[in-house]
Amino acid sequence: MDGGDTSDPGGGAALTALPSELPDRDLVVLFLERRDEAAFRALYRRHTPRLCALLVRLGGGREPDLEDLVQEAWVRAAGALAAFRWDSALSTWLAGIAINRWRERRRSRARAARREEAFAGADGPSSAGSDGRTGVSADPAEAIDLGRAVARLPDGFREVLVLHDVFGHTHEEIGRLLGIEPGTSKSQLARARQAARRLLGAPAGGNA
Repeated sequence: MDGGDTSDPGGGAALTALPSELPDRDLVVLFLERRDEAAFRALYRRHTPRLCALLVRLGGGREPDLEDLVQEAWVRAAGALAAFRWDSALSTWLAGIAINRWRERRRSRARAARREEAFAGADGPSSAGSDGRTGVSADPAEAIDLGRAVARLPDGFREVLVLHDVFGHTHEEIGRLLGIEPGTSKSQLARARQAARRLLGAPAGGNA
């Protein structure tokens, strides 16, 4: 009766190693099978900095709802971990969830902005915004560096450029993350790079 049961699905190594030292897959198993809070905290600490960086880049260098977006992404991830098939890295899967939340928040903001404009009436062009041309500044004195140039790109261009050139995702991964074909990702990247070079080389306030 004693000492003979070694059917522990986590294995001895998973029990003796600190959570921060375990690979993602072991941490996910511990969380799903035992609801191990230390395992989930280790996943959170490991992947949250990258998610924050991604969301800030997608937002053009700023993201006012960053904390909410990250928390919402993790809540969704925790609920969906059991269905994760490990056909990609966990970090890639988490990035997809964060991107979807970011897109949903952007759409929500756009709807709110349209409602505000409708209430305000047609008193002239709005000075606040960039509904059709994301982040484009008309200030001719603004010094355009690479970060600002990327921030001025349309959302679709910026998404592909950030995911490929900053975070190193392949076009196949980007296709899965954004729901587009790999060929579309490649063409979007080429156009995004051209647009960024144009913004870097052209005077501010030039053609968009």
